Amino acid sequence: MSDIRAPISTLFAGAGASPFGRRQRRPRGSRIPVTIVTGFLGAGKTTLIRTLLAQPQAANTAVIVNEYGEVGIDDALLRGSSDTTVLLGNGCMCCMMRSDLQETLRTLFADRTRGAIANFERVIIETSGLADPGPVLQTFASDRALGEEFHLQGLIAVVDAPGGARNLESAPEAGHQVALADRIVLTKTDLVEPEAAAHLVARLNELSAAPIREALGGRIDPEFLLDEAIDLPARPHSRHEHGHPDHTHSHDINSFVIELPRALSWPVFEQAMAVLTALRGSDLLRVKGLVAVEGCRGPIVVHAVQHVAHRPIELEAWPDGDRRSRLVFITRHVRRPDVEALFAAVAALASSA
Repeated sequence: MSDIRAPISTLFAGAGASPFGRRQRRPRGSRIPVTIVTGFLGAGKTTLIRTLLAQPQAANTAVIVNEYGEVGIDDALLRGSSDTTVLLGNGCMCCMMRSDLQETLRTLFADRTRGAIANFERVIIETSGLADPGPVLQTFASDRALGEEFHLQGLIAVVDAPGGARNLESAPEAGHQVALADRIVLTKTDLVEPEAAAHLVARLNELSAAPIREALGGRIDPEFLLDEAIDLPARPHSRHEHGHPDHTHSHDINSFVIELPRALSWPVFEQAMAVLTALRGSDLLRVKGLVAVEGCRGPIVVHAVQHVAHRPIELEAWPDGDRRSRLVFITRHVRRPDVEALFAAVAALASSA
């Protein structure tokens, strides 16, 4: 069986006859779900989390707060809302902070197992407003031991209506937070004119295919933040969601969706991803999606960050009636036509062999 966390060059290359393990009803199986809440300074992350923790859907949640500075204000605000709250200092979640995050999660799991803390059922990580979430995603993609116990459920980007447009234009971190998000929460819309809020939503739709919801005073449907659904922008079903054209972010980040109408053999998909990673691995910021594989009843869930991939998981059934392969790419200087051409070339070579 493939390594649960492995370089794509080995995971998506000669994985063997059974790379998927047991079929799962949901991608995370029995692992503890982790939701990352990111957003620029003052976006309303702490208010959103405090309000969420008061809802029954968020019972038994452990919270990890990553703040910038010597005094943990957000940590103090959240500590009364959760039985288990941990503060990480310095506020960057890169380099040494990644190690601190890994150690914190391991300690939380060990303390939970021996009954030293409340038996939490999920984890919420609040990043600092200055954090680029990319290194956090890399942590979950590269740490095999962590992946045995925790599953990255989703990355939530919080954007405030009064300052969001300005931050997106002036702060690279704000752009990365939106670019890498699975879902976007728009806050403080009551503080701006409706035209300004609509302009910001239009801007977010230009930058990302992630679904958008509004939160007023931190109040939002908890299911939007905690849902087990796989975040794919294939079926619009709300006024803020849309199809999946290419999106060009600031700082040369692009996002697009490719759809493959026919089921592939797993070796063909492995080979295409291995070639793509060998050529442009550092520019594949995130790849996630569902792959229709010959001989499999349900889709194969794939998720990769740069050169590192999660173990592929076969679901028992498709989440909807659309059984095409759908892959979301968030890249730097990599365009959809190039990826589509690569998949077509690999499939053609395989069929002619």
